[in-house]
Amino acid sequence: MKTRVLANPDLRLTLAMNRLARRRPILSVLRLASRLGDGMVWYGLILAMALFGGDQGPQAALHLGLVALFVAGLYRLLKDSIRRPRPFRSHHQVIARIRPLDEFSFPSGHTLHAVSLTLVALHYAPALAWLLLPLSSLIAISRIALGMHYPSDVLAAAAIGAAIASISLALLA
Repeated sequence: MKTRVLANPDLRLTLAMNRLARRRPILSVLRLASRLGDGMVWYGLILAMALFGGDQGPQAALHLGLVALFVAGLYRLLKDSIRRPRPFRSHHQVIARIRPLDEFSFPSGHTLHAVSLTLVALHYAPALAWLLLPLSSLIAISRIALGMHYPSDVLAAAAIGAAIASISLALLA
């Protein structure tokens, strides 16, 4: 088993990050980041853009809402098609440090939403970069450290999210 872990950099990084989450203060921060990525922070962002986004606020909120809906549908389609088991289900060394929202690992829906919505929001409100970029990064990291995803799940979700944001900006902005 040890040879299999050493030969698999995805699993090796998952295990290393999962061990970091054993420390109570780190675990608390990671759980909070993951919980924020469940959706409420993004709904709040859409509402804030609509209310406080100035002349472009309503357009930004609509754009964010459309991207969020598209990403949610794509996420569900990919999860149901690929059906990759979560790390803690496949490897007894990985500890699930929160309860999963669904059964499968690929892609990370939290990361997919975080990246796509952050990039669209920054098009309309670049001043939010100081908040949204670290938050999105922490959400992505939390998903690995909490045992929910492999790094490849998160990296693929980030790439897909960036592509969706870019395409939507080309079409809607």
